[in-house]
Amino acid sequence: MDCYSVEPQVVDHQVVFTQWMTEHEKLLRHIITGFEAKIAIQDELFQEIALNIWRALPQFRQDAAVKTFVARIAHNVLATHVAKAVKTIKADQDLSNISMEVEEDERQPTPYQSLNQSQRQQKLAEAIRQLKLEQQQVITLALEGMSYQEIADVLAITTNLVGVRLQRAKQVLSQMLEAV
Repeated sequence: MDCYSVEPQVVDHQVVFTQWMTEHEKLLRHIITGFEAKIAIQDELFQEIALNIWRALPQFRQDAAVKTFVARIAHNVLATHVAKAVKTIKADQDLSNISMEVEEDERQPTPYQSLNQSQRQQKLAEAIRQLKLEQQQVITLALEGMSYQEIADVLAITTNLVGVRLQRAKQVLSQMLEAV
């Protein structure tokens, strides 16, 4: 359990919220980056997640770690964001722009192994954003160092399903990155 005792009568929610956001900002930003490429939208999503954490703070029952609680809220917000984005893309899709982006990606002659660390991280983030939502979720949390059990708690699935989704995500990512 985390070191914060959240008893509504005793604890100032603003202090707890500030501590949580400070402690988990890096985790949240990594999760957001796994789902959204545009910096401005990443910042909007961070604010939306922070607002949802603030609203949920009084209901925190300490039946999960704060890290898991915060990550679950982030994933709920991001799942909604992805669902809205998919609907928008399907409604407004411009195939010529998409095909031009694919052609640009295919022209890259440099193999993934020869990229520097920053370039590798960028390619990995791009590849993760192309995964199915359920694969994005598990791979992003796994890259943050969460255990299968913590991932299962965040996503409300079994640890076995975490393993299956993670394995499939790794296979797809390997194929994508080999094609770089």
